[in-house]
Amino acid sequence: MSPPDRAVSEVRTAVRRFLAAAGEHPARGRLSVAVSGGADSLALAAATAHCARRSGRRVRALVVDHGLQDGSAEVARRAADVCEDLGLTASVLAVRVEGPGGPEAAARRARYAALRPEEGLVLLGHTRDDQAETVLLGLGRGSGPRSIAGMRPLDPPWGRPLLGVSRATTTAACAALGLRPWVDPHNSDPSFTRVRLRTEVLPLLEDVLRGGVADALARTAAQLREDVDALDALAAAFPGRPDDVGALEALPAALRRRVIRSWLLGLGVPELSDPQLRAVDALVGQWRGQGAVRLPGGFEARRAHGTLRVDPPQS
Repeated sequence: MSPPDRAVSEVRTAVRRFLAAAGEHPARGRLSVAVSGGADSLALAAATAHCARRSGRRVRALVVDHGLQDGSAEVARRAADVCEDLGLTASVLAVRVEGPGGPEAAARRARYAALRPEEGLVLLGHTRDDQAETVLLGLGRGSGPRSIAGMRPLDPPWGRPLLGVSRATTTAACAALGLRPWVDPHNSDPSFTRVRLRTEVLPLLEDVLRGGVADALARTAAQLREDVDALDALAAAFPGRPDDVGALEALPAALRRRVIRSWLLGLGVPELSDPQLRAVDALVGQWRGQGAVRLPGGFEARRAHGTLRVDPPQS
């Protein structure tokens, strides 16, 4: 028997190593693969099906129909049929894309809400190229180290086995396996920010810096994740009261902000932007008698008598 194609082997190896590293994680029970019909998710589905056959594990494919284009239901059904031919149990999940933030953000929210399992892991087909785009977006928006640290390989209930695999490799793997990916016309629409990053910014950087940019950005994300995790662990071990200004003042700013962030999230404040977090931190590190800081969800943070206080939303 001849060995598998190099690209096929690379994708299978990435999936096998990811599943081995996930080990006995509590979310490991049921395994699903999110499939759009594109090259990345089809290559992931094929590799996962291969690994599942060897281990005797059952895997299901989840195909989200966003309903944003004519014929989207047919595209979703065709992707599901391909997954069933690969040996996976496939389901099509129809969603409504609506809400604030533009079509990209709204589609992402609807997709993740539909895919989120009651238990187990859902594998996503994000590649090294997607990671590079995420890092560039974080840099351009000044979103702070969490954003620049990119996507995590294992972030239950989500798993991303292909973050070390290029988009060119997934495309080559599909070709070698005789799979015909669906080409989403939105992926060439310059009105989407990620499309312009993919087709204009990254190629220009690769040209100017003589290649290797996507790899370098992915390495930067991995290094930052290690730093973020270390600081988060130190913040979690903080022995003082998180609302005690005196105890917080003694901490380095980066560690102090993490303690404050964790405290605010624990009180029910929705995810904070970096400017919002820094404004609350200024109540400790740059106190000048300033007033309350408005936070997402209608919360307000203020300093009074040497402590931080968070007022809940007014009913």
